Amino acid sequence: MTPSTRGVQWRLPHSLLRPPLYPAAMSVPTPLTVRCVTDPQDPALAAFGRIQEEVYYAPDMLIPPAAFSRLLAGGQDERQDRILVAEQGSEVVGGTIYSLLPAAGFNSFMGVSRAAQGQGAGRALHAASLADVRAAGLPGMFADSVHPSRQSAAEREAEARSGSDPFTRRQQLHALGLRTVDVPYWQPVGGENGGPLKDLDLLYCPLDGGETVPLALVTRTMEAYWRGWLGPQRAAAEAQALAERAGNAERVRLLPGTETPGYWAR
Repeated sequence: MTPSTRGVQWRLPHSLLRPPLYPAAMSVPTPLTVRCVTDPQDPALAAFGRIQEEVYYAPDMLIPPAAFSRLLAGGQDERQDRILVAEQGSEVVGGTIYSLLPAAGFNSFMGVSRAAQGQGAGRALHAASLADVRAAGLPGMFADSVHPSRQSAAEREAEARSGSDPFTRRQQLHALGLRTVDVPYWQPVGGENGGPLKDLDLLYCPLDGGETVPLALVTRTMEAYWRGWLGPQRAAAEAQALAERAGNAERVRLLPGTETPGYWAR
């Protein structure tokens, strides 16, 4: 069991927010707060949904805002879904969705409005989610992220139109402590003709550092994450296939978050 976060607000240390310097004549922005949304009717969910649509080049590949309320309702004993929002006063300026799974956390998305980027909201959200992971007794947080070397020209153009850049994004994820897991990873569905989606790398943020991660932790986490939408049998089969592609090694390397696994670099 993990501790409840109902009603919790995280006020991050000033050093984590890294605000820019302002001339004396300019007003300083309202301080950031991060809170866990627990009410399915909270208007912050719709505001976060609009940010998701604004800042990600392929929002149709993300968890749709219409599903946010269902995530908060729970119903899966081994999976606890969380939505955190970052606010300046009453304005939602960012948010993140992640799951506490039996073996580790998995972050599905984190985004900050264009107007608030560079003011520490992403760092604050990440720090709050890691604090939740640690409180749950888990060793770290997984995520996945597109690597630019496997994007098509059309996808790169879509990124540019949305104001994002895949190279910068991976640099930012590395700066937050996420490292590329050196395994041949892909999402089982979501690609061409319903096949696997292969432009993503699996990333991991170990709470206590390290240069490797147990392969069993990787596969157990992914099996639990996939089970909700693939079903138990398919999820188990995909996790086993991932282990086999990784050579059934005991541990796998953690590379800089800007790099892609050796499988793709051949």
